[in-house]
Amino acid sequence: MASSKEYLQFVLEQLSELQEITYRAMMGEFIIYYRGKIVGGIYDDRLLVKPTKSAISYMPTVTYEIPYENAKEMLLVEEVDNKDFLTELFDVMYDELPTPKPKKKNKQLLV
Repeated sequence: MASSKEYLQFVLEQLSELQEITYRAMMGEFIIYYRGKIVGGIYDDRLLVKPTKSAISYMPTVTYEIPYENAKEMLLVEEVDNKDFLTELFDVMYDELPTPKPKKKNKQLLV
């Protein structure tokens, strides 16, 4: 089941206090970035985040969910209605998130 644009817009509004929140559509779902790092995504109209140590300790209840078949488990964010909670969750996770790998430039072969 694909996620709805309405749910995406709701989550983005909840995160509106943060700078540099972006997203990318991917196979009917949405990957969420915070300051250039992947925090998680929206899968089947559920907000799932990477299971960092800080996210696990910050969340009152930890529920692991699989975003799609054969994927690694992620944390289900149940408190999406709480704007302050979401803002703080993304802030505490940021330092533990992996830095994106630099994109390789395509080299053109001369024939």
